[in-house]
Amino acid sequence: MRKSILAFTAAGAAALTFGALHAQQGGPPPALGTHDASKVAAGTYKADPNHTQVLYTYGHLGLTSNMGLLSGANGTLTLDPKAPNNAKLSIDVPVNTIHTSIAALDSELVGPMFFDAAKFPNAHFESTSVVAKGESATINGNLTIHGVTKPATINAKFAAAGTNPMSKKETIAFSGTATVNRADFGLGTAVPMVANKVDLTITAAFEKQ
Repeated sequence: MRKSILAFTAAGAAALTFGALHAQQGGPPPALGTHDASKVAAGTYKADPNHTQVLYTYGHLGLTSNMGLLSGANGTLTLDPKAPNNAKLSIDVPVNTIHTSIAALDSELVGPMFFDAAKFPNAHFESTSVVAKGESATINGNLTIHGVTKPATINAKFAAAGTNPMSKKETIAFSGTATVNRADFGLGTAVPMVANKVDLTITAAFEKQ
């Protein structure tokens, strides 16, 4: 019953929000993003820090698959749908946004034992080549974490495009995956009890400039 009430409340809140937009604008609610690559316009886009997140997953003691989240990304994506292989991506993710839901672990991860966020505040990715195929792309580049730069690859997929009804900006969204070995970046504490391999799941939104 509680789940039903919560679901009903959420649906009601959504209806009220779009109803308010309808009333203010004197017309139907604005169109939301759709999975339509034809809506992507050439140009330079800026990462939306509020809707770009990196979920990381790693094995712990061979028993559990634990997770954490980073957010607050900033950077740019330059692309032309007619020449997708010429796309350029440059993005930073603030290390101090790490959230594991365990306060003590969050503090430990951003401290000197691991990421040392005071000294190395950002994880930075800079693309070197893009190989596009349909709505997917292999983005090769250099990833810098903890002051160490290593090659990395993001496997990206187009997710949606459209005008954000709140910001009124043309927005495109992508999903992506990548895998890194943390020891490569000087973060190998507790390997192999805590796995060296870290899987990344990325959701990213970019607003046209």
